[in-house]
Amino acid sequence: MLYIFSGLPGVGKTTLSATLSEKLRAAYLRVDVVEQAMRTAGVWVEGPAGYIVCYGIAAQNLRLGLDVIADTVNPVHETRQAWRSVAESLDIPFMDIEVVCSDEREHKHRIDTRTADIPGFVLPTWEEVKSRQYDMWDRDHIVIDTAHQTVAESLMTLYERLDLNHQKN
Repeated sequence: MLYIFSGLPGVGKTTLSATLSEKLRAAYLRVDVVEQAMRTAGVWVEGPAGYIVCYGIAAQNLRLGLDVIADTVNPVHETRQAWRSVAESLDIPFMDIEVVCSDEREHKHRIDTRTADIPGFVLPTWEEVKSRQYDMWDRDHIVIDTAHQTVAESLMTLYERLDLNHQKN
């Protein structure tokens, strides 16, 4: 299974996707890590390069029979379809999961108070997050709103939506 996480920075996407990866013992692909590694190596190119690298790594892990968790902003229809195409090309099921924080004040607080967990990675400002292109969804998908939930509550909501509550934590 390919679990495709999407959402603006600061909504809780990395917390949820990384925890799901631990629970499922799945391969975990975070585009921020890939892009920062590319910057560090001096091969960073603006645009979709980091996503394209992640698509290739995801396909390889899916071919090996591993579940894959993709943690990306995934802001536009083209990137969302590219992730689905990775799974479809291998006849692997996928799940689109959008993480949101519907309380703008809470979202801004998260952006203003978080710290980078990737060496050298520069977190976006609130203005950069607010001005970022983020297309409306054009298909059914799971939505997890983290605004007024603890991390544990958001995880339980995610597990319920994915029907994972029967698995051991």
